[in-house]
Amino acid sequence: MEAPSEAQLPRRTGGWITFPFIIASSVGLALAFVGWTSNVIVYLIKEFDVESIDAVQIANLVNGAGSLIPVVGAIIADSFLGCFSTIWISSIISLLGTIVLALTATVDSLRPKPCEVGSTSCTPKPKVQSVVLYAAIVLATLGSGGTRSTLATIEAGQLADKPKDQGIFFNWFFFFWYSASAVSSTAVVYIEDNVSWKAGFFICVASNVFALLIFLMGSKFYAKFKPEGSPFTSLARVIVASITKRQVALPSTADDFFQGCNVVPKALAVVPFKTFRLCSVQEVEDFKTLIKILLLWSTSFFLGTTIGVLLGLSILQALAMNRHIEPNFQIPAGSVLVFVLLSTALFLAPFDKFLLPTWKNLTGKSLTPLQRIGIGHVLNFLSMGVSALVESKRLNVAKSNKGSNIVPMSVLWLVPQLVIVGINMAIAMISVLVGISFYLATALIDVVGRTSTWLPGNINNGRVDNVYWILVIGGVVNFGYYVTCSWYYKYQNLKEVDHIDSPSDE
Repeated sequence: MEAPSEAQLPRRTGGWITFPFIIASSVGLALAFVGWTSNVIVYLIKEFDVESIDAVQIANLVNGAGSLIPVVGAIIADSFLGCFSTIWISSIISLLGTIVLALTATVDSLRPKPCEVGSTSCTPKPKVQSVVLYAAIVLATLGSGGTRSTLATIEAGQLADKPKDQGIFFNWFFFFWYSASAVSSTAVVYIEDNVSWKAGFFICVASNVFALLIFLMGSKFYAKFKPEGSPFTSLARVIVASITKRQVALPSTADDFFQGCNVVPKALAVVPFKTFRLCSVQEVEDFKTLIKILLLWSTSFFLGTTIGVLLGLSILQALAMNRHIEPNFQIPAGSVLVFVLLSTALFLAPFDKFLLPTWKNLTGKSLTPLQRIGIGHVLNFLSMGVSALVESKRLNVAKSNKGSNIVPMSVLWLVPQLVIVGINMAIAMISVLVGISFYLATALIDVVGRTSTWLPGNINNGRVDNVYWILVIGGVVNFGYYVTCSWYYKYQNLKEVDHIDSPSDE
C-alpha cells in the first residue's frame, strides 16, 4: 500500500486548529506559576517565618531559574525529546510541585506553628518542613520553565509554512500570557491574602491540571517533528573541537575543512579529513560572531540585576506601606508587581506600531536594536532614581510614626518605578540575561547585607534608598560602558539597519 502524499494528509493536522489548545494551555500554566511566584515572598515571611531579605533572595533565585530554564527546556526539546514530550513531562513536574506547595498550606505538620512576636518559647522549625517547601518550589519552577518556550515553539512549528501567521500567533500568545499573569497576580494573590493560602494554591493546582488536560486533548491535531538538534549543541561542539584538536596541524587548503554533513561544495576536490569533522566551518564562524557580541551582552547583566533587586524590595516596601484603597479593600503586597506586567504589555504595541514609525517619520531613520537597548539603560537608572526618592520619603514618614511597622503612606507611590521597569523590559531585556541577572541580584543583596546595615529584617530601620542610589551610580557607569561597546560593534546585516550608510554611499 502506497504512503499518502503530502497533499493527501488530513488538513486537521497542524495549522490554526491547534491554536486554541496551545493558548488555553499557556493561560493555565501562567495562572498557576504567577499565582504562587507573585506572592512567594509574603508566604515565606508570614507562614514560614523566613527573614524578609532571605525571602527576597529565594524569590530572586526562583525568578532567575524561571528565565533560564526555558532555554534548557528548548535545548532538550530540540536535541532529544521534541516539543510535545517536553511540554507534557514539564507540565506534570510543575503540577507535582504545585500540589506539594498547596499541601504545605493545608497540612499542619508541613508548616511551622504560629509564634508570637517576642516569645521565648517558640518551637524550632523542623527541617523536614523546609525540605518539603523548597522541593515544591524547585519542582514547580522547573516544570513551568520547561513549558514556557516550548509551547510557543510547538505552535510556531504548526505554522511553519506561513511566516506571517507565525507573527500573528506570537502577538496573541504574549497577549494571553500577560493577561493571564495579570489576572493571577491580582485575583489569585488576593484570594491567598484574604481567603486562605490553601484556596489560592489549589486554584494554581487546578489551573495546572486544566493546562495539561487541554494540551493533551489537542494531541491528535499537532504536527509532531523529530528533534533536529539545538544551536547550543553546535556551539558546544566548537568548544570541544578547539580543545581536543588544539595540537592538530591545519590542512594545507581550505577545501579540506569540514563544511557540514548536508553541505557539498561544488569545488570540493577531496573528502575532508576525519580529524576536522567534529564541527563545521560555519559553526566555527557562528561561534566567532557570538564571541564578538559577548562584551555587548555583558552590559545587560547589570541592567537586569537592578530589576531583580527592585522587584524584590518593592514587595517589602509594599508590606510596610498603607495598601488600603478604601476602608474595606487592601491591595495584596504581591499584587504590586502587576504594574510591571501591565506596563510591559501595554507598551509593546504602541512602541512597535506608533512610537517607532513616528520616530522614523521625524528623523528619517529607524531606531536600531542598540539604540533601543540604550534607551532601556537610561530608563533603568531613571527607575532606580525614582525608587530612591520614593524610599527616602517613605523612611521620613516612618521616622515621624515610630512604633508602627506600617507607614501611613500609600503603596501607589511605588507605581511609577514599577511602570518604568515594565517599559524597560518591553524594550531591552532578553530572557537569558534576565535569568542570570536575578542571580547577580541575589549576590548583590547578599554583599550589601553583609557589609552594611542598610537591609535589616525591618526595612523601616534600614536604608533601602541608599541601595537604590548605589544602583543609580552603577547604572550610569554601566551605560557608559554600553555606549563604548556599542560604538565598536559592527552590524552583520547592514540592510536591516536603516540609518547605517553602506560603503558605496561614502
